[in-house]
Amino acid sequence: MKLKSNTLRTFTSVHTWVGLVAGFALFVAFYAGAITVFHHDLQAWQTPHAPLSAQQGLADAQQLLDQTLARHPQAREHVGMVFPGGEYPQAASYWQDAGGQWRYATLDNLEGSDRMPGGALPELVNALHYSLGIPVAGQYIMGIVSLLYGLALISGVIIHLPKLADDLFALRPGRNLKRFWQDAHNVIGVLSLPMHVMFAVTGALLCLIMLVMTALNPLVFRGQLMSALGPAMDTAPVVTAAGRVQPLGSLAMLHARSIEIARGQGLASFEPAYFKLAHAGDANATIEIAGQSPGSIGPIGTVAMNANTGAVLATQLPGSRDANHATLTSAYALHFGEYGNSWVRVLYFVLGIGGAFLFYSGNLLWVESRRKRRQLEQGKAQLGMARATVGVCIGVCVAISVAFIATQLAQWPGLRLAMGLDEAVKAVCFATWALCALWAALRPPVRAARELLWAAAVTTALVPLAHGAVTGAWLWVTALQGQWPLFAIDAGALAMAFGFGWLALATARRARDGEPNSVWADPRGRAAQAASGLVTD
Repeated sequence: MKLKSNTLRTFTSVHTWVGLVAGFALFVAFYAGAITVFHHDLQAWQTPHAPLSAQQGLADAQQLLDQTLARHPQAREHVGMVFPGGEYPQAASYWQDAGGQWRYATLDNLEGSDRMPGGALPELVNALHYSLGIPVAGQYIMGIVSLLYGLALISGVIIHLPKLADDLFALRPGRNLKRFWQDAHNVIGVLSLPMHVMFAVTGALLCLIMLVMTALNPLVFRGQLMSALGPAMDTAPVVTAAGRVQPLGSLAMLHARSIEIARGQGLASFEPAYFKLAHAGDANATIEIAGQSPGSIGPIGTVAMNANTGAVLATQLPGSRDANHATLTSAYALHFGEYGNSWVRVLYFVLGIGGAFLFYSGNLLWVESRRKRRQLEQGKAQLGMARATVGVCIGVCVAISVAFIATQLAQWPGLRLAMGLDEAVKAVCFATWALCALWAALRPPVRAARELLWAAAVTTALVPLAHGAVTGAWLWVTALQGQWPLFAIDAGALAMAFGFGWLALATARRARDGEPNSVWADPRGRAAQAASGLVTD
């Protein structure tokens, strides 16, 4: 199939400009998303605790629930809790106080705080992924970016489809830098295309679902969206308190009942992770326990029971869910790789880093395609794009690594922070990112790229050192103890540091030996060649 030249130019323009408009946000989303695939492991990395047995974990959860209900009357209306285990290192309860503010408590802090314990680092990385760290509006911005991302994918396939077979595995290094970046961009884009389509669709769905439902509220929900939202999203039926006191069943009994009910519906395993409890101490108390059933596309399911007797009220489990719950859980699982084992998450990590490279290389292609080959001085647009690409893209890599280090150092024994851990880590991350962007704006692009890549290599290599120095969980210790998630994070940081160092060396080599008439050539080298008459005007 051969496209008309006008059609090809149109789709090329669409692909280029949509990629440029959305590329910076997508780089941040993919780089942070590659890390947030290990969201639960990051919680354990931030605040390591000794592994608890199942019995001890349930005993701690029961004690915390009893204390929360006794100390905080508002929690009796609605309270949630995460079970300690594979996903969360310790039990934590959460509820809304009289002023509507969320409170979080652990056995170490029964009075509660306004932050989920152990969540500073993973929540920051996740916020960068789905909202660029921008409160409220950021989620909707990323939803629109996901739609643009889908448009870039469609136009890219149309552009390259006629010569796909010839160029698929072509990777031609050499002095023609544009051709090399084009080959790398095409290979990664085509080979990972199915996953990128999935990321675009699920990203738009997860970010824009509330916006779409609000827009459809007058037509579909007849103005009753908020009252319809609870039954649509939750499993437990909405009931009013009976006004009769009845003691709660034990968490051990309810935990076991949820597993029994799930197995009764054909699931080989069900691992409870958290629950929501309503009307505690009332005859109509209900509990909704959510957990995972490995081996299914949407592994997260829920069981709703009477919280006093354990009688089943409703279920939303893999294989027996309604369309609404099946769609949302499947979209979430597909987007974050929750449906597979550790190797699936490793694959998602590689795809995330590859996706980030896709958008980075797209910007480099734009700069190279507009290079003035017969003069030293390059255009302001090329210089601006090169500086923005270096400052935003490499800058966020440095900022996230610094946030990892700051998370550990902020918990140094005896250290008192002037602000909460969440605020401190966020402030350090965004301040570092801003400084990197400023550095890139003030330096020649190739020097800024080389320097920031070395900064990324050094800060990322310091991540396991900070972890070991503060917690004692050195690489060899976690390996000997079989704490493989902690080991994998630190080992992965060292591998990423090596990668950043290799890119810094490659950038220096390009500046020294590459085409002199380019924003990526060393200005001193270009001036010397011009003075010696080696560069033609």
